[in-house]
Amino acid sequence: MPYDGPADEPDKRTLRRDFLAARNRLTPDDVREAADALAGRALGLPEVAGARAVAAYVSVGAEPGTLALLDALRTRGVRVLLPALLPDNDLDWGEYTGEDSLARVRHGGRMELFEPAGERLGPDAVTRADVVLLPGVAVDGRGLRLGRGGGSYDRVLARLAAAGARPALLVLLYDREVVARVPAEPHDRPVDAVVTPSGVRRFR
Repeated sequence: MPYDGPADEPDKRTLRRDFLAARNRLTPDDVREAADALAGRALGLPEVAGARAVAAYVSVGAEPGTLALLDALRTRGVRVLLPALLPDNDLDWGEYTGEDSLARVRHGGRMELFEPAGERLGPDAVTRADVVLLPGVAVDGRGLRLGRGGGSYDRVLARLAAAGARPALLVLLYDREVVARVPAEPHDRPVDAVVTPSGVRRFR
């Protein structure tokens, strides 16, 4: 989908709907194969290979899969932090110690999320991560990410900046979700790299 028009046309909501519709057409086998490829690509990145702590998330539905990556990181002895959505859409964090450490949580009428079931470490825990995996639905040639629209990760990025933390920012996507241009706002911060099943693209 080579969206490359002006920043406000088509708008974020339209783009998000189109990308999510394309994901929903994927088969379970498509999602599983992509997840394995994504884990292999991500684990090969120097930033990930050298990380002591990674802030990530558990993919849901047809999102690019993360569980294979989370388990591989744990096997390597990496501390994996996962988000828990707060009522104001900010994120708290907890530690991932395997699939039995996850709780299925529904926030209002939204999709169910998998969140850490154990101790909450506070919203600032993310500032101690060496790598932060950001969810998204697309990224453009500038490294600007189109998110899911809740604003939670805008707060995470602002918190990192306020703390002077500079973890590697990575987004995991399907190949077709790397596009020429997405709508951007002045506060948007580019990611360092996008990982897709077919490769890695760096932006800075």
